[in-house]
Amino acid sequence: MFGFLIKKAFFDLWDNFLPVMLLNLGFIAVIALPILLPAAVAPFGPVAGITALIIGVLVVFCYIGGLAGVARTIVDYESLEWNSFFSPLRQFLPVTLSLGAAVLLHCALLLVAIPVYTALGNLFSIFALAILFWMSLIWWLAIQYVLPVRARLSRQPLAVLKKSFILTLDNTFFTIAIALGAVVIAVLSTFTAFLLPGAAGIAIWYQAALKLRLYKYDHLEETVDKKASIPWDALLYKDRERVGKRTLRGMIFPWKE
Repeated sequence: MFGFLIKKAFFDLWDNFLPVMLLNLGFIAVIALPILLPAAVAPFGPVAGITALIIGVLVVFCYIGGLAGVARTIVDYESLEWNSFFSPLRQFLPVTLSLGAAVLLHCALLLVAIPVYTALGNLFSIFALAILFWMSLIWWLAIQYVLPVRARLSRQPLAVLKKSFILTLDNTFFTIAIALGAVVIAVLSTFTAFLLPGAAGIAIWYQAALKLRLYKYDHLEETVDKKASIPWDALLYKDRERVGKRTLRGMIFPWKE
C-alpha cells in the first residue's frame, strides 16, 4: 500500500506540474511574510514585531488551507478550477486559523518550558522534558492529518483534531512513515528552490495518504472479521487502474513504452 502511495502521489503531482509550481511560488511569497514583517515593524517595538509574526504565520496557514483543497481535487482526479483553491481557502478558515494559533502556542510553550526545565537540572526536570518531548511528537504527527481530515471527514475544528489524533494512534507506523516521507519531499524540494515538489507536493502526499488509508475503515465497516488482514490489492484496484502502469522510464521516454 505504501509503495502505491508513493507512485500515486508522484504521478498526481506530475500530471499537474504547472499548477503545482504556481502554488509553490505563491507559498514562497506567503512564507516570506512572517520572516520579513517582524523586521519591517521592529522600529515600533517588540509588541509590533510579535504581532506581525503572528499575523504572518496565520496568513501562511490560511494559504495552506487553499493548498489542501487543491491537493484533494488533484488526488480525487477532479478538474482544477480557481475555486479549487479559493473555496477551501475560505471554507477552511476556522480550522486553519485554529491550527495556526495552536502551533504558535505550542512553539511558545516550548520556548519557555525547555530552558526552564533544562536549568533546573534535577530528576523532575528530566521527567518533565521527557513528557514534553513525547507529547510534542504525538502533536506534530497528528497535525499531519488535520487538513486532509477537514477536506474529507469533518468541518468543526475540535472534531477534526479529535479524528486526527485517532488516526495517529490507530495507524502509528503509517503516520511515522508519511511524516518521514514529508521530510524527504521537503529535502528534495531544496534542490529546486522549493518549486517542486514543494509545499503543494507535501499537500498532495498527505491527501493521497488519507484517501488511501480510509479504504481500510470502509472495509472494516463492511466485514464481519475485524481481525483479518486488510485486502489492500482489492481496495486499491480502482486507483491502480486510474494511475495505470506508468513508470519513470515511460514518463521520460514515452515512445519507448
